[in-house]
Amino acid sequence: MLLKTGPLLLIAQGPAIGYRAKVFNIGAEGQFVLGAIFASSIPVWFPIAQGPWIWPALLLLGALGGALWAAITAFWRVRFNASEILVSLMLSFVAIQILNYLLLGLWKDPYGFNFPQSVMFQTDAILPILIPGTRVNVSLLVALALSGAAFLFMQRSFLGYKLQVGGLAPRAASYAGFSEGRAIWLSLLIGGLAAGLAGAAEVAGPVGQLQRSISTGYGYTAIIVAYLGGLHPLGILAASFVMAAISIGGDNAMVSANLPLAIVRVFQGSFLLFYLCAVTFARYRFEWPRPAPGARA
Repeated sequence: MLLKTGPLLLIAQGPAIGYRAKVFNIGAEGQFVLGAIFASSIPVWFPIAQGPWIWPALLLLGALGGALWAAITAFWRVRFNASEILVSLMLSFVAIQILNYLLLGLWKDPYGFNFPQSVMFQTDAILPILIPGTRVNVSLLVALALSGAAFLFMQRSFLGYKLQVGGLAPRAASYAGFSEGRAIWLSLLIGGLAAGLAGAAEVAGPVGQLQRSISTGYGYTAIIVAYLGGLHPLGILAASFVMAAISIGGDNAMVSANLPLAIVRVFQGSFLLFYLCAVTFARYRFEWPRPAPGARA
């Protein structure tokens, strides 16, 4: 469960900052894939490289790849006022096709029995194990550190305050001189950086190579995690554990009860739907219109 909590926590913390600023990054899945591709470039191009610098460099490259992919959405949103929802979502499919192109051609392991996958990463490119006897690695600590940074950014920094004001009251933010374009760029770049970092941690952690199956829906599940956590860094931390438990339970259900994978997606979506309904009823209430005095019933 901790192994699945790490990427969910990493991805959800980034877009949640943008959601509070009303910048809706739906393309975390594509940014996750680009982060995995960028991180894999070192083991693919330099398979015999050694040194303790390799796995930190992988994480940095992954974060850079995710941020660059999110920058495409930011450019179209700011320059042409295109919907960041549609652009980021469509770019996710483009990212998957780039992954397929590389693994079916340039980056295919020549000794991999024709499977669409890269070479296995060298030992120094694998993230250190955090808990002996398990596959939990230091990416979990990175996710926790990012959660703490997100909390300080949104709750204690003036820049985070400007983003929240821009989301809650755009006209007031504009009157106060807060730049909408800068808020869009910052929100999307943070989301892309977090998703790309998660992609790098996935290929350099439990997987150990770049595969077509690296795109497992973490980016879409993280949207549910962000909203279940109330878009608050601490709430997202708790929601990540919940969604990881649901994912593990779904895997067991598929094996023991012969249920399809779709049933897990349905449960996750229903979970979010009922949560949003509960939040709506908690924040608002229905009021029947009262007839004016003297009006006929």
